Amino acid sequence: MTEFRVWAPAAARVRLRLTGAGEDHRMTRADSGWWHARVPQAGPGTDYVFLLDDSDQELPDPRSAWQPAGVHGPSRRYDHAAFSWTDRSWTGRQLPGSVLYELHVGTFTPEGTFDAAVDRLDHLVDLGVDLVELLPVNAFNGEHNWGYDGACWYTPHEPYGGPDGLKRFVDACHRKGLGVILDVVYNHFGPSGAYAPMFAPYLSAQDTPWGRTVNLDGPHSDEVRRYVVDSVTMWLRDYHVDGLRLDAVHAMPDTRAVPLLEELAVEVETLATHLGRPLSLIAESDLNDPRLITPREAGGFGLHAQWNDDAHHALHTLLTGERQGYYADFGSLECLAEVLTGGFYHAGGWSSFRNRHHGRPVDRQRTPGHRLVAYLQNHDQIGNRATGDRISATLSPALLRVGATLLFTAPFTPMLFMGEEWAASTPWQYFTSHPEPELATAVAAGRRREFAAHGWSGPDVPDPQDRQTFLRSRLDWAELDKPEHREMYDFHRRLIALRKSRADLSDPRLDTVEVRHGDRFLLVRRGRTLVAANLADRAQRISTPGVVRGVLLATGTGVTVMRDGLELPPETAAVVAL
Repeated sequence: MTEFRVWAPAAARVRLRLTGAGEDHRMTRADSGWWHARVPQAGPGTDYVFLLDDSDQELPDPRSAWQPAGVHGPSRRYDHAAFSWTDRSWTGRQLPGSVLYELHVGTFTPEGTFDAAVDRLDHLVDLGVDLVELLPVNAFNGEHNWGYDGACWYTPHEPYGGPDGLKRFVDACHRKGLGVILDVVYNHFGPSGAYAPMFAPYLSAQDTPWGRTVNLDGPHSDEVRRYVVDSVTMWLRDYHVDGLRLDAVHAMPDTRAVPLLEELAVEVETLATHLGRPLSLIAESDLNDPRLITPREAGGFGLHAQWNDDAHHALHTLLTGERQGYYADFGSLECLAEVLTGGFYHAGGWSSFRNRHHGRPVDRQRTPGHRLVAYLQNHDQIGNRATGDRISATLSPALLRVGATLLFTAPFTPMLFMGEEWAASTPWQYFTSHPEPELATAVAAGRRREFAAHGWSGPDVPDPQDRQTFLRSRLDWAELDKPEHREMYDFHRRLIALRKSRADLSDPRLDTVEVRHGDRFLLVRRGRTLVAANLADRAQRISTPGVVRGVLLATGTGVTVMRDGLELPPETAAVVAL
């Protein structure tokens, strides 16, 4: 017996239409606003839609698990139990001690599918990655997109491979010892193909640059919150995903006494206990509020980690010299030292970009650094530049290695963006494929206005709707055959291996990190391991706090060990044992 359910509290009548059979079935309303219908012959593979009141508009299911004809087409019944998993021995991968790798399925390979990405997993294993973080894969309108315009929160994008394709990818990752983090967007719906708000009050009256926010605390918000919670647990349970990255949680207004984020932490902890493997929730937040990652027992929300843009900004500005926009307060060695020892730079102090005080201090003695995910590059920090240029287009290979060394020897959870490990020359630009001409024009114009405010002229900004913008953003795997790219890849592989072999470098305690800096040089002591970085364009002699017993890794040649310290060539870093 197959039961169909849909929440439509304001509807006077709801019909279920089996599109293949041309049959309509009246649905029965429950007091909660849920409508039900049982149709014995409608098993897996049945296509269906809902019709509200007297309208004949066919609407896909807001909880649809499969949209084979796209977000505007009918929903199709999908049986999660039918997939043959091979990962029964998988015990999970915890976030502490892990290295993350962020990738976009559509541009990771020329084919842009889950199955094609599987063929590249050995590359990630060889590199030393532990967790693969996928940019959003839930269904959106069009062929290619970053994924943040998702319309169906329960449905993997069909051109990527649909539900079975995502399961094959996760299953293959687990066979190779890789965990999977999925980026999910619950702060807004995409601009096209999101039919859930036609059924019920899923949206609030508050606007964001991406659309109206989700109704988390207004009338009928209990079911809206359950809609989010059930989506979260579905990805973790039915797709065997190991964690979720929650996009822009600062854009999820919620005034209730028990915030949704805390509710999610409880639900995920409960599910992890049942499944017998660790599950992680990672927030993206612009608030610099450590309460997100403070355990519930200590009055926090209990999330496992959050992205740390301050770490990115401190490294990026120091290496590139850029100071525009939100980079204005960053760029000094003092700033980087504060981040390495305290987690945030804006920790209650003045933010000139916001023109106000911002953030809250991290408790250095009680908050492990692994709860902060740090990166030298990510999809936002590359793709939200006018031309989508990577940092490798600006920096010398020597400075790229210095930046990577500072990242992977920090007390945070490090993350790479796809291709960063070989200094990929391909950009990663903002691309869309909205079929609606008005929407396509509006998106392109909005993008130009946004960048004009940051000093980039309109002609420099690629048209997001131009297919060439998407094609330019695909990785060129042939670059790995070129010596300069292979050398950079080998360096990252050695650097990750060193991090994992030295307990000092994976130590997450912020209060044990010691930093000293001078004229364009930095010394970071991690126990009996010392990281020395010379950012100057000249060689420097740097005294060390102890006798150097050996060089563990250097970003270049010519590092000299002296009785009282080190001599470093220009733009060089070294990791040494004391």
